[in-house]
Amino acid sequence: MKVVLQRVKSADVTIAEKVVGKIGVGYVLLVAISDTDTEAELDYLVRKITKLRVFEDSVGKMNLAIGDVAGQILSISQFTLYADTKKGNRPSFTKAGQPEFANKMYQLFNEKLRSTGLTVATGEFGADMQIQLINDGPVTIIFDTENK
Repeated sequence: MKVVLQRVKSADVTIAEKVVGKIGVGYVLLVAISDTDTEAELDYLVRKITKLRVFEDSVGKMNLAIGDVAGQILSISQFTLYADTKKGNRPSFTKAGQPEFANKMYQLFNEKLRSTGLTVATGEFGADMQIQLINDGPVTIIFDTENK
């Protein structure tokens, strides 16, 4: 499983010219699932993401977690994180999870994030989405459960 986390001041996702998810301060998560992922990977990433201390405290040090700042999450499915660009100019996505399995795991991941008390907005799995965000910092963290 791969997740790209961006700390944001605000973000929204639009599908067919309609805003379907919107947050204030928090994280945009770009989430990719592989067929080998299990619930253990979901639990690991939920724990890492919710405990990650990248928000500034009163002295300007990155020392606060998302819950400490009443932050929110915008979670976006993003199979292209599994792009293999080693050969040719057209990426291969064979390492990305099969849609039915990946969607099930993506939905479970979002439920697990919500179970921590966080507000989690989402896009729509497999849809053509436009994401707008105001990156904060910028702070961008990449998680890959193959390297946990």
